[in-house]
Amino acid sequence: MKENILQKLPGIQKKVLLKDYATYKIGGPAKYFFIARTKDDLIAAVKAAKKSKLPVFILGGGSNLLISEKGFKGLVIKIDISGIKFQGNKAVAGAGAGLTKLAYLSGDNGLSGLEWSAGVPGTLGGAIYGNAQAFGTKICDTIERIEAINLKTLELKSFTKKQCQFSLKNSIFKKNKNWVIVSADLIFQNKAIKEIKNKINEFLEYRKTRHPIDFPSAGSTFVNPELKIKNKKLLEKFPELNEYNKKGVIPSGFLIAKSGLAGKKMGKAQISEKHSNFIINLGGAKAKDVLSLMNLAKEKVKKNFGITLETEVQLVGFKKSN
Repeated sequence: MKENILQKLPGIQKKVLLKDYATYKIGGPAKYFFIARTKDDLIAAVKAAKKSKLPVFILGGGSNLLISEKGFKGLVIKIDISGIKFQGNKAVAGAGAGLTKLAYLSGDNGLSGLEWSAGVPGTLGGAIYGNAQAFGTKICDTIERIEAINLKTLELKSFTKKQCQFSLKNSIFKKNKNWVIVSADLIFQNKAIKEIKNKINEFLEYRKTRHPIDFPSAGSTFVNPELKIKNKKLLEKFPELNEYNKKGVIPSGFLIAKSGLAGKKMGKAQISEKHSNFIINLGGAKAKDVLSLMNLAKEKVKKNFGITLETEVQLVGFKKSN
């Protein structure tokens, strides 16, 4: 029965290694793998999977993702709907459009709003899914409307910005994984091209000097907690917390580093010394090693600061993946 999907879906592949599609360069095979380049491709793939009773995983740019060596025992659909059309101070872009490409193209058109995303390896769909942010700007700041398809009913629906329920590194699409983003209507601010390009270069330079971009990773491992520390002993021991309290956000990398974990290794995985909210693949790292470091970081930060870190990285192929 399940083998019939090979006839139902032209272009489908078998046993494709997912590490080749993940920024971590870690991950086992997908039982079936399909690249959806159009909305119709996506609908056809979902229909074929339903008929063959196969679980589906939607793959974007492969960032913010840790895939087990066991892979995924179903159909992985990679979203490659990547068309971009500009009109005035707006754009319509496919969910598979690369964030960095979008940042540069919008800049070329004198449109500001995505400068922060230059250098980010993910796609627009993935950024919307997790309400990606950097340098005080969130992807939701640029969103006007989202088009998404329901994996269960194949209903195509338009979501207003309010209906997307954006919050800290979250959205309705992350809460309800039946909805898969197809495209987005974006709205920008008009600015001088030179000003936009200068800001892009500034952010790229920051990432180059502060982030471990020379090693594969999933980007930020944990969400930066939006809270304030009231424990006087902690405030005395770590005076930096007073500044973070003023902002209402504490960098997870700070909490992990101050827990003595910067540079900690397990196998070929390491908590970066350059930025401790990155767990990097030194070459040949196993998913279980990365997961062990994630769990260790959560345990130590909870013990030292009383804060429960929220994992930003999505787990695939693990028994308790979410």
